Amino acid sequence: MYAVISPEKIDIPPGSVLKIPGNWSDYEILAQQLGDRSIPRLKYRPGEIWLMSPLPEHGRNVHIIANVITTILDYLEQEYEAFTPITMKLPQRSGIEPDYCFYIDRWQATAGKKRIDWETEPAPDLVIEVDITSYTDVNDYLPYKVSEVWLFKNDEVTIYCLESDRYLIKDRSRYCPALDVLSLINQCFQVASERNTSAAIRQLRQKL
Repeated sequence: MYAVISPEKIDIPPGSVLKIPGNWSDYEILAQQLGDRSIPRLKYRPGEIWLMSPLPEHGRNVHIIANVITTILDYLEQEYEAFTPITMKLPQRSGIEPDYCFYIDRWQATAGKKRIDWETEPAPDLVIEVDITSYTDVNDYLPYKVSEVWLFKNDEVTIYCLESDRYLIKDRSRYCPALDVLSLINQCFQVASERNTSAAIRQLRQKL
């Protein structure tokens, strides 16, 4: 199966990543053409447009990690807002579609809102990215000043925390510093692999 990008059709084989030259106007045209379709995902960096069509395991992995986060936040009685899918845009500079994002410290900034102005309103506190196809670069989130990016790659999560103007790898999340969240995620993936996601999350609730 071949990739097709034309005014009539956009079709990318599952598991593939395509980078093409293009400006912000080209990116906006592609985004408008896709409309409400969530596949392929689009990303814009100055001078280039990326398209990615995820594999089925991509969505399952996102679902597990997002459920771990919501379970922990509920256990901590922490209020939050969560969004997926969502498109973050800074005109002429960046366009990106995180797999999942959470407003935790700044949840009130988006409560009840249907649209977010990324140039004037706060960015998410935490973003989940699952990378199976070498599509993700955590530095894509620097222009938005996202506080934390959880990147799942090669069957493990890495936590990137924003400090000044760069992301540093940490072994704990600032949103649940007392918990060894990486170990909890690994255990959930193990149970999900041996049984299913619901069993993994039930077991996580019991441990907490």
